[in-house]
Amino acid sequence: MKNSSAKNNKTTTGRWLPLALAIAVSAALPQAFAAEAIHIQAQPLGAALSQLGQQTSLQVFFSPELVAGMQAPAVDGNLSPEDALRQLLQGSGLQYQIDQGSVTLLPAPSAAADGPLELGVTDIKVVGNWLGDADEEKVQNHPGARTVIRREAMVEQGAMNVGDVLRRVPGVQVQEANGTGGSDISLNVGVRGLTSRLSPRSTVLIDGIPAAFAPYGQPQLSMAPISSGNLDSIDVVRGAGSVRYGPQNVGGVINFVTRAIPEKATGEIGSTLETSQHGGWKHIDTAFLGGTADNGIGMALLYSGVNGNGYRERNNGNDIDDVILKTHWAPTDVDDFSLNFHYYDASADMPGGLTQAQYDADPFQSDRNNDNFTGRRKDVSFKWARQIDDRTQAEVLTYYTDSFRGSNIAARDQKTLGSFPRSYYTIGIEPRVSRVFDVGPSTQEVSVGYRYLREAMHEQASRLALVNNVPTVTPTSDGHVYQDRTGGTEANSVYIDNKIDIGKWTITPGIRFEHISTDWHERAVLDTAGRRVTAKDRSIESNEPLPALSVMYHLSDAWKVFANFETSFGSLQYFQLGQGGAGNDTANGLEPEKAKTYEIGTRYNDGAWGGELTAFYIDFDDELQYISNDVGWTNLGATKHQGIEASVHYDLAALDPRLDGLTANAGYTYTRATYEGEIPGFKGRDLPFYSRQVATVGLRYDINRWTYNIDGFAQSKQRSPGTGVNADGSFNGNYITEGSADGQYGNIPGYVTWNVRGGYDFGSQFSNLKVGAGVKNIFDKQYFTRSSDNNAGMYVGTPRTFFVQASVGF
Repeated sequence: MKNSSAKNNKTTTGRWLPLALAIAVSAALPQAFAAEAIHIQAQPLGAALSQLGQQTSLQVFFSPELVAGMQAPAVDGNLSPEDALRQLLQGSGLQYQIDQGSVTLLPAPSAAADGPLELGVTDIKVVGNWLGDADEEKVQNHPGARTVIRREAMVEQGAMNVGDVLRRVPGVQVQEANGTGGSDISLNVGVRGLTSRLSPRSTVLIDGIPAAFAPYGQPQLSMAPISSGNLDSIDVVRGAGSVRYGPQNVGGVINFVTRAIPEKATGEIGSTLETSQHGGWKHIDTAFLGGTADNGIGMALLYSGVNGNGYRERNNGNDIDDVILKTHWAPTDVDDFSLNFHYYDASADMPGGLTQAQYDADPFQSDRNNDNFTGRRKDVSFKWARQIDDRTQAEVLTYYTDSFRGSNIAARDQKTLGSFPRSYYTIGIEPRVSRVFDVGPSTQEVSVGYRYLREAMHEQASRLALVNNVPTVTPTSDGHVYQDRTGGTEANSVYIDNKIDIGKWTITPGIRFEHISTDWHERAVLDTAGRRVTAKDRSIESNEPLPALSVMYHLSDAWKVFANFETSFGSLQYFQLGQGGAGNDTANGLEPEKAKTYEIGTRYNDGAWGGELTAFYIDFDDELQYISNDVGWTNLGATKHQGIEASVHYDLAALDPRLDGLTANAGYTYTRATYEGEIPGFKGRDLPFYSRQVATVGLRYDINRWTYNIDGFAQSKQRSPGTGVNADGSFNGNYITEGSADGQYGNIPGYVTWNVRGGYDFGSQFSNLKVGAGVKNIFDKQYFTRSSDNNAGMYVGTPRTFFVQASVGF
């Protein structure tokens, strides 16, 4: 922001002095300031700074009046002196200046005496990428509901997959593995009451690259090529994302961020091993090796593998290998190149659903021996970012993915075994330019971006007879291809948004234009009865504007208030188009869906405590809903999703220094997702597979290299799918609440589980050895979910499970 008066110029410069100082400090800090053991309890800031000087070679000079009345948080661990200093000053607003190991504290800059704090400045650096590394500052200033889970929390949960981690995010509900998504390979995540089966309503990314086989035509994640062992964080943006990240994201954006290339040569290997009384042993093994050479070229090799048997008695094995090679090169001060390779290979058994009688007899049994899922993904991505100047940034991201998924699934009567191989190819290019400029009293950052994405698919089906549970060739089930389909999508989109900082306000209008062309072809083959299938061709073209507006008011650095509106669009997927929707067969045709999302909320974080409170409302005119394998998808009609999300965390040392190291967190979500159409007997009823209430609570105690965790999770009852719907997709007004004999339909009771863990860090003198042990579902609460697809029935949840962990670094 340009100011005419010298006073305002001085104020603006003062406000951005911390940024300049931070850069200077990073360059001037001597190599002797390496990581070392630092233990400072929560106490008045002056005393804490004195302890920092006693425990390190860093000497801090300050006026007692400058820190009077200020409280410092606890700092404990292997840290550099500067990192420890930053933590002690968190939330104080104080600046610091380093000169050959001596540190001088400076007072926080104040706003101009005759006006409010102004956010725009002349030398501001362009942000560009909204997701980025999801640091605390970006999250704090995001104008919508957003939660980031760091690697440390994943480890302390003993997480074997990303679904375990996502359960603790407000507004996110993770359905237990079930049906044809019933393996560790799949991901079943629903946000704000949206369909959770195979996560079709959220844009899921891996380092900004779409994780789905085909982001437009097949967004379901029956194979989610993501392993928790390779992750540094999970960034969940539940609102304000459609302009930047396109359609199919009424449930927001989930970005899985893999471990970064380190500056210094670093390595780590680790393992988590778990078991329960009902199944076998399962383990996740991780390895990491990386570093950056003096010439600026960096590389990192990441591996994460899951092997072993789950908690059911049979047909429950897993074999997953996830390998990533990341490279980075910064040949100049303004150019940055990244080239990444990813290979994911997995196979997993699917134990199948149980009838009510089978579940009552033994909920951990499986009466299926042949159901399994295999998948493979190869992808490569290249990104070039150029910082043209402090106010202009350009980026080009391009990627290619080659995915295969195959499944063998027995029919419900288990007389035949179907095989369903499917291949998908995607290529995309996404350039973006961002520029900061001043207009009067405002500072604005305009970003213009474009996406070209092309995808292709090939899906087939064949079957064999099952004789005495053994696949066998018979005259009617001889393994020939009875279903052969191809298709593709070409999408072009352009977006523009403008982040306007003026005074204490940040206002961001934006709009995205999507042009999507999808085609689907069914080839003439012989069906299972030997009759010729008529060839079919269907296609659909969509042109959709997706406007959005977000507003944030900065009450202070710690306290923000935000509101936003956005429009989300769901293009027809290949399976939906195959049901009828365009082209030469429009019977029972489906239509794309469109939703409007509204949020209003507040976020606070002063270092000692913080939290977020958001109210949301999603309005569908005609929501697409998956009903069952017999019905498939249907245009359900008008629906609405509304509720509140709350989370809070607190460092109890702020209450009493004797509680140093003890932190607490809690979360609560209330959601009401209902049908609002005109069908008698169904209006106002809950949509399937979501809980109206979900709550989490946790305590973490970190003292003398020990870490202890207690976590609780609770969700209320759910409805099962398919209730009130006839086989042709029409509604009959019935609403089943009692469990059906085949296990598909009826209420799903709520439940509460508790987990505990303890861990110890031996430190650098023992090769950074870390060990841990814990128990999940410590009280062995039995719960279940349901499915109505080919593997229909009841699925028991995770029982009491014991786990141990160990890792070493070098």
